Amino acid sequence: MCSPLADVALALVDRLELAEYPYFHSTRAELLRRLDRVEEARNAYRRVLELIRSEPERRFLERRLLDLS
Repeated sequence: MCSPLADVALALVDRLELAEYPYFHSTRAELLRRLDRVEEARNAYRRVLELIRSEPERRFLERRLLDLS
């Protein structure tokens, strides 16, 4: 499922200084998932789950994390 632009997008996202912003981590997780960098994607999903407060978003992200198992 490797997206040709995912590498470029990830490089741009990784330049941002938004470590406490949940959507930074969810964006990274999705890009890493698309690049088949599974363990890194899992870590990014775990980080966003530490930060997110919305229950519907939490359930969605937990499903995404489970899909990587």
